Amino acid sequence: MLAPIEKPYGSWKSPITPDLIVSETIGLGQVALSKDAVYWMEMRPTEGGRSVILRRTRNGEIKEINPPPYNARTRVHEYGGGAYLVAGDSVFFANFEDQRLYRHQRGTAIQPITPEGDYRYADAIFDGVRNRLICVREDHTDKTREAVNTLVSIPFDGSGQVSVLASGADFYSSPRLSPDGNRLAWLTWNHPHMPWDGTELWVAQVDGAGSLGEAKPIAGGSSESIFQPEWSPEGTLYFISDRTGWWNLYRWREEQVEAVTQMTAEFGLPQWVFGLSTYAFESVDRIICTYSSKGVSHLVSIDTTTCALEEFDLPYTEIGFLQAQSGRAVFIAASPTEFPAVVQLDLSTGDLEVLRRASEITMDPDYFSIAEAIQFPTEGGAFSHAFFYPARNKDFMGPPGERPPLLVVSHGGPTAATDNTLDLKIQYWTSRGIAVLDVNYRGSTHYGREYRRQLGGQWGLVDVDDCVNGALYLVQRGEVDPERLAIRGGSAGGFTTLAALTFHEVFKAGASYYGVSDLEALAKETHKFESRYLDHLIGPYPERADLYAARSPIYAVDRLSCPVIFFQGLEDKIVPPEQAEQMVEALRRKGLPVAYVPFEGEQHGFRRSENIKRALSAELYFYSRVFGFDLAEEIEPIAIENL
Repeated sequence: MLAPIEKPYGSWKSPITPDLIVSETIGLGQVALSKDAVYWMEMRPTEGGRSVILRRTRNGEIKEINPPPYNARTRVHEYGGGAYLVAGDSVFFANFEDQRLYRHQRGTAIQPITPEGDYRYADAIFDGVRNRLICVREDHTDKTREAVNTLVSIPFDGSGQVSVLASGADFYSSPRLSPDGNRLAWLTWNHPHMPWDGTELWVAQVDGAGSLGEAKPIAGGSSESIFQPEWSPEGTLYFISDRTGWWNLYRWREEQVEAVTQMTAEFGLPQWVFGLSTYAFESVDRIICTYSSKGVSHLVSIDTTTCALEEFDLPYTEIGFLQAQSGRAVFIAASPTEFPAVVQLDLSTGDLEVLRRASEITMDPDYFSIAEAIQFPTEGGAFSHAFFYPARNKDFMGPPGERPPLLVVSHGGPTAATDNTLDLKIQYWTSRGIAVLDVNYRGSTHYGREYRRQLGGQWGLVDVDDCVNGALYLVQRGEVDPERLAIRGGSAGGFTTLAALTFHEVFKAGASYYGVSDLEALAKETHKFESRYLDHLIGPYPERADLYAARSPIYAVDRLSCPVIFFQGLEDKIVPPEQAEQMVEALRRKGLPVAYVPFEGEQHGFRRSENIKRALSAELYFYSRVFGFDLAEEIEPIAIENL
């Protein structure tokens, strides 16, 4: 083995290129099972971000359900999820272009089953008794008011006779039909709550005509978040609740709610998208379930009679989209050294079979940086969490006495979380000699309701403090160069990034991906799902307009004193391009180094391979110019004004 070459941090040559990341990597999501097949979703950057449903039979044959130009993606809540349903020999899916529901029945052509119009559908279930679907519908036909969300039924025959089953709440999700078809359960919530703040679980009888009888709430409220209701095979309703401060599993039987698990762990997730699943019934008396403890996933079997848990010994640290069937469980899993994959577990033997990997790249693991989970002190005597990735490349080492630049990552949401699984977009930086700190600031999921609620009224303050203090913690440990600290983030993480750059002087550069700069504009312009989110994160608007102005970077550009690069999709409906463009113009006027990289055809999050590649390389080029290191490869320059 050759000795590592001494070279400045940031200038290391890496085999992890933008081309490799997008050409060899897909996104994986939503798993479904039938008697003879496994289904999953693939998001393909090389096809313009098209979402494809795949079917794999027991003999290993894989077939694409929705060929081009069909794109299985719903825009309900803008973030989507729950875009398809398997029912017998049919697959139903929402098509992105027109947002209609389509049916793919084996042996026949794909046909629409919903009428044309400004409607969106998600989270469908199959009502076999009445030959129909039940799902969430979002109605955008009346442009004078916000969208209307309801639960609706849709017949298979394509007649377009959509019937409203439940209405009146601001939001609906998770319709679930009992095994005998006689009862329907679902979730609702209302402004200003988000589903991780407070939801209600409802149940109603379904009559012979398919209409709902009187509905009654059985759990939840303004301070209790319910997640993933499911009927057991014998007709008991299970659900996940955070009533104790941690999302645990419960069940409702004989008109009473009883706990199935009681752990300081998270069995639930924030419902940013539909179709999430953390547990499933393998049989009448056995549940297969995943939970997160300190940011790491575990898979367990739960005996429904004794409520005893038995853990599976698996090589994964992140598990999601769990489904189960007699004798097997299928889920998407990843680890610090394994890319996300669709994995099938034989429940009797413990054997694992990888059905599809997000990437087939084979690479020497000595190019990979393995995350260290750290807990560090932050403001107010509190502690925050993060994953630290040291700079690492088997071919290079830094010069004596030099410490690497640090790139702090602030995740989106902000009620989301990061994990420690293998991500080439992180390894892209570490393999070039740039350390990464991926922060689960206060407000993140995986650490209980109290940790999550610490962001209430404090967005733009505690999240920023945690990113700042995380960087300073590594400086104090002697891990990174205090003069080359950068921060990046997308969406809500973009706001945290811009606030950290504006209101603190720790970071020397930053990158905002479709980030929020004007909170007041966001409150006025954003879509229905998040239109009252800021009431909780900041305060009611317009009553506390003073807080919105005080925390908006756009109104404090005079305090910003370092270079920033902005990346923006021009069709973004969640954070419109004007937010980035106003910030760019303000920095331009001030004479600060600034770059702006807009992308035609992109929305909130980049899905096209050419744009993902361009953003990664442009950001690296930007840091090389700002921090003064040479690049190991040729990168198409970007225009940096005032540099």
